[in-house]
This record gives sequence, C-alpha cells and structure tokens, in this order.
Amino acid sequence: MRILGVIPARYASVRFPAKALATIGGKSMIQRVYEQVSKAGLLHDIVVATDDVRIESHVLEFGGNVVMTSTEHRSGTDRCYEAFVKNGASFDYVINIQGDEPFIHPEQIDQLAGILNGDIQLGTMVKVIDDPEVLFNENVPKAILNTHNDVLYFSRQTIPFLRGVPADEWLSKHRFYKHIGIYAYRTDVLALITRLDVSPLEKAEALEQLRWLENGFSIRAVVTGHESHGVDTPDDLATVTKKFLSEP
Repeated sequence: MRILGVIPARYASVRFPAKALATIGGKSMIQRVYEQVSKAGLLHDIVVATDDVRIESHVLEFGGNVVMTSTEHRSGTDRCYEAFVKNGASFDYVINIQGDEPFIHPEQIDQLAGILNGDIQLGTMVKVIDDPEVLFNENVPKAILNTHNDVLYFSRQTIPFLRGVPADEWLSKHRFYKHIGIYAYRTDVLALITRLDVSPLEKAEALEQLRWLENGFSIRAVVTGHESHGVDTPDDLATVTKKFLSEP
C-alpha cells in the first residue's frame, strides 16, 4: 500500500492565530510535526497542506514539502483531499496528521498505517481512558468499538452509559476509549466523503467523523498506548513545551 502523509496547517485560528508558526524550543510547531512524521517508516511521502504563503515559505525554508490549498475548506479532510489531488502521484491511502501535535509519536503513525490493507475504508486511533476527568469531559470525544475494532459511534458524552453503577466506579467496570484525531482514508473513499453534506449527527455532536458513519462508511480503530498532546491555545503551548523540553 502506498501511503501519503498530509499535515493540514491553517494560519487562521480563533483561539491561537498563526499557531503553526509558534516557536517551541527554537523550532516552529509545524517543523516539529513534520520532523516527527518524517520518522515514521510506512509513509511513502509527506506534505504540508496550507492556505497561507507564510506557512508555505517557512516549510520550504526548513526543506519540507508543501502545497497551497484553498482558504474555503471546511475541514482538514477537505484540505487533505486537495493536497492528494495536487500531489499528482498514485497513493492507496492518505493519513491526516494534525498540524498542532508537535510531539506526536512516529509509532502511532506506523501503527495506523500498518492496518491499511486495501479493504479498510477509513482508519483512526483511540486510547483507553484512565482518568475520570477525561471520562466525563465533553470536550474529549469518546468512541465505542465493536469486536473487530470498527467504530460504532463517537460522542462527546460518556459512552456507554453504565446503568446502576455509581459514576466513580465506571472506570473499574468498563473499558472506555477517547478518540485521537488522526485519520486514514482510502483515496477513493476520501473523494466520496468530501462530497457529503453535513449530517444531522455531525451537527448534533460537532464531530465530522459522524458524517461518515451516518452515510454507511466503516472506520477501523487502532488502540494506542501513547497520549496525544494537541495545542489549541497558548496555554497548551506552554504546557507541552514544559513537558517535553524542560528536562535535560
């Protein structure tokens, strides 16, 4: 399977404008993401997909591959599709790697890439929840899997509901999964899902991936032991900088 890694990187952000260019220990966030992704062994090519010439110029400066994409895209998925089309090469899958995870583990990318066999339509990643604050945090999407690790549903609510079990015992009674926002798309499926209208479940939960499930596509999940460390705000940036760069 030939796999293209795409790192969407917008310039505009309500909570953290220009965060792709924010400095972390002498390197920009987008450079750190690119360097981590480059360590993955199962990708055949990597490209940053951006909508801003400042990010484009910066990626070229540090020697990365970059493609300009539309400012009108509604999601990273749409940006990935344009990057795939403009790349011009033949790929079986595209993996969408978040541009705001500067310390993503390359093993996670290879773990997801490793399940892509031509039959899988879409793939993503989940992690077992071990923290009650995460379990009941509506800003952390949860996933329910079937026995084949296909996703049955995503929700901001804590799912499944454990009837008759006190909330402080839920983690000891059931295995819950948080969703980690890295996606793999079979390229023919990627073309189809970018043409879908926003779905009722997607509107209700504000989760794009529900559109795919609601339209009958299947999403295979892999379970990772690595935590995700996304940067949505300047405070998040300070946290990850301290966590990963403060130790000698």
